[in-house]
Formats: sequence, C-alpha cells, structure tokens
Amino acid sequence: QVQLVESGGGLVQAGGSLRLSCTASGRTYAMSWFRQGPGLEREFVAAINSRGGIANYADSVKGRFTISRDNAKNTVYLQMNSLKPEDAAVYYCAAQNSDYGSRLLIRIAEYNYWGRGTQVTVSS
Repeated sequence: QVQLVESGGGLVQAGGSLRLSCTASGRTYAMSWFRQGPGLEREFVAAINSRGGIANYADSVKGRFTISRDNAKNTVYLQMNSLKPEDAAVYYCAAQNSDYGSRLLIRIAEYNYWGRGTQVTVSS
C-alpha cells in the first residue's frame, strides 16, 4: 500500500501563485494531479511520467501550471501561477505503482492510489 499526502493548498488572490506537494510513502511511477470543483466532476490537471522527463497538461492550465517530481523524495509538485477563480477546487494527487515507462496516464481509472486532497481557494 502506498499513501499519498498532499500539502500546499490555501487561499490566494487571483493572479497569485501556489505550489502543491504530494509525498508518497513508497515507490511510485506515473503521477498526476486532478481537481474537483464544487458540484463538478473530478478532472485531469497535469501528469508526469515515472522518470519526470515527460509531462502533459489540461488545456485550461497550460502555460500557467508546471508539474515536476523529485524521485529521491518520492514527491511530485504542482506549481500554479496566474491563478484564476475557476482554478478553485480540491486538488488530488494520484499515483500508479506499476511502471508504464514513458507513457502518461491522464484518466482517473489508470491510477490506483489517491491522496485525500488539498483545498485551493482563489479570490477575485
């Protein structure tokens, strides 16, 4: 079993920045961030492959968010810049403990471990 713990959420003004972190209790491979706004379905935000060399982003966050990872620390990060009110949501970290190589996983069903989420609130 792998446990994921997110941190870094909070309240920020529109245009501001936050950096989310997610630390895994064990070895993980592909990792991603998803988010779920009030009354909305959980949606993909960003994914990174196991070696950290390849990333993918939802169109809504491209150019503003950056996903990265430090495998020595079993941690994935999400740097969020130029935040907008519509970015407000609970952000969830997801991880897969099987090695898919360079493949990026962007679907909820492709992940077998999830964190509990961290709240991001953006004031206008």
